[in-house]
Formats: sequence, structure tokens, C-alpha cells
Amino acid sequence: MRWPLPALLAWGLAWALFIGLQSWGLAALVLATAAGAACSLLGATWWRRGLIALGFPLSLALSGAATMPAWAWLLPLALLLLVYPLNAWRDAPLFPTPAGALHTLAAAAPLPETALVLDAGCGLGDGLLALRLAYPQARLHGLEFSWPLRALCALRCPWARVRQGDIWRADWGPYALVYLFQRPESMPRAWTKAQVQMQPGSWLVSLEFEVAGQVATGRLQAPDGRAVWLYRVAAVSSLK
Repeated sequence: MRWPLPALLAWGLAWALFIGLQSWGLAALVLATAAGAACSLLGATWWRRGLIALGFPLSLALSGAATMPAWAWLLPLALLLLVYPLNAWRDAPLFPTPAGALHTLAAAAPLPETALVLDAGCGLGDGLLALRLAYPQARLHGLEFSWPLRALCALRCPWARVRQGDIWRADWGPYALVYLFQRPESMPRAWTKAQVQMQPGSWLVSLEFEVAGQVATGRLQAPDGRAVWLYRVAAVSSLK
């Protein structure tokens, strides 16, 4: 949807819930704010997601339409931190993998039928959906730090094992392929982790961002023009 339509719809929904449930008292504030926080996932950038999520509580505070105890205004912040934990802010924002972005991946990085594949930072599951199209017989896992995003991803991808956790603390050793859509600054760390933990011959795949200073094993192009970078873990690594 063209901006600012997502924000207007989210704010309208939040206000409708608050007005309709006003007799519920504090619960109305919680539910309306939660709806706005959930709708913030529609934002394409961090600042747009922030505007969507904070629009209702800020407008409510400025309007004076409700009298709440001072501590109650901490609830919107708590809900935002639940959806977007501070730890997750150090990694990539919620950028979904475009449909069809990995459609040629299996030809460039062939895997056994029952190989384990990880979407590290799976968000709402768009990467898992793309991986399933590429490797329909693989055993797909997703890892997401945000509890609400993890729950929504599990609902969208019931055929995958989706867990809550920190991608940097997780063991990548069992996986034949790890897929990332992170930030440029995260890629050297990801490559070092892959070399240390993953088995020789396994794959690290990154949408859009390459590993600086590292020659890629292969490069694909998604339908929207973005690059898909492929790195194969060497048979002999000096880091092991």
C-alpha cells in the first residue's frame, strides 16, 4: 500500500478499537495500542513502522480523550519492545524477502532432499516461503528474536520449525545452508560464524548484501534486481 495509507488505516483501527471498548478502561488502551504495534509491520522502513506504532498513543495523549495513570503510558512502550526487542535493533530491520527471490537457488546451491536449512532472522516468514519453493523436500528451520514475529511466522509456516532465539548465539553447525537478509555491517560476522561452525561444503546465502573482502562462490539475481550472494564454506578452514 502506498504511504501514508498503512499509517492511516492503522491509526483508524486503533481509534475504533479504543472507542468501541472504552468501557473496558485500561484494557481498551492496551488492545488499541497492540493493534497499532501489530499494524506497524506494514511499514517498509523503521521510521514508518515507528510512526504507525506510536501514532495512536501519541494522538490519544495529545487529545486528552482519556485520563490514565502516568504509569499506563509505559504500556505502549512495553508493547513496542515486545514486537521489536532492543537486541533485534542491532540486526536488520524487518525487511521481507521478495516473492521469487530464491527461485533459482537450488540449481546454484544443490542440497540433499532432507537437508537442514535455516532462515536466520526469519521475521514473518517470507524467507521461509521462498526457501520452501527452492527446496521443497528440505527440513526448514526459522530463528527469530521477537516473540510476536516468531508466533506469526509459525502460523504462516506450519511446515517449518520456527523458534525464538538470537541468531548469533545459535549453533549453525547442523545446517547445510543458512539464509540471511541482514545488514552490510553484519555480513563479516556472519561469514566468520559460518566458517567456524558450519561443515565444509555448506552454504551461506545472503540477499542483497555481500561479504566485504570475500569472493563469492556465486551470484544470482532476484526478479526485483537485487543480488543473491552465495558463499560455500571451504573444506579446510584455518579458523577451525
